[in-house]
Amino acid sequence: MSIAPAALSRLVVLVALITFAAAAPATSSTDFPQGDLAIVTVTGARHDFRIELAVTPEQRAQGLMHRRSLAPDAGMLFVYARTREVAMWMKNTFVSLDMLFISAEGEVVRIAERTEPLSLTTIRSGSPVKGVLEVVAGTVARLGIRPGDRILHPAFGSTP
Repeated sequence: MSIAPAALSRLVVLVALITFAAAAPATSSTDFPQGDLAIVTVTGARHDFRIELAVTPEQRAQGLMHRRSLAPDAGMLFVYARTREVAMWMKNTFVSLDMLFISAEGEVVRIAERTEPLSLTTIRSGSPVKGVLEVVAGTVARLGIRPGDRILHPAFGSTP
């Protein structure tokens, strides 16, 4: 059996289009619930944020990938069903972030500032955590956020 050159050409184009469509990154295929969160520093300063929640495995896998910007009072809170050591990366993430690793009690236990966009370098919590808050890079320095500060959110048994 032989295929006519015109039919073969159309088949090659069709396969190329299907391959391209499958490889193209989704811009936002996952809907994220939104909510409020507050950070209270050890000095008593309070900083309010409007956040998106990443609670399902699919949401946590997507995170802030493919975003080109993030507002200064916005962020994404990754919440885990159980406390565990967490590793993050910046694959397909165009915005530099500050990452706050949070204990089950809502205490900031570690901060990774100014992460490198598009990097595959692993950023580890260093200890078991219940959540990770990602905010635009420079937020930690601008607001004076430090380990020991408190996160107010229902995921940690408190309200903002």
